[in-house]
Amino acid sequence: MKTDICNRKDIEQLVDTFYDRVKADNTIGYLFNDVARVNWEEHLPKMYNFWENILFFTGNYSGSPMAVHRELHKKSTMSEQHFRHWNTLFADTVDSLFTGPKADEIKERAANIASVMMYKTLSK
Repeated sequence: MKTDICNRKDIEQLVDTFYDRVKADNTIGYLFNDVARVNWEEHLPKMYNFWENILFFTGNYSGSPMAVHRELHKKSTMSEQHFRHWNTLFADTVDSLFTGPKADEIKERAANIASVMMYKTLSK
């Protein structure tokens, strides 16, 4: 039986599962694997902190995700389809693992963040 997202351990499970799917994804995987050449050992803890802060207001994230996405867009043009696909993968991953108010909240927050990132990245 699925439960709601309750703590950092749940965030880590979500982030790990999501990025395993991203790495293998035909639509956006190349952006992470080939263009950005993500160092997963560095990136994943940042994402744990980011999402934990988004959901539980821990204050443990500092960074500039907008700048990173703009630089990536300069290297390989991203489209609205890329952002929408990212959001679909994220929501599907949440739904496969969790259910409840925090699960709904993280999906809504992710959709809002993706929309802002898409607008700011593609409008420059």
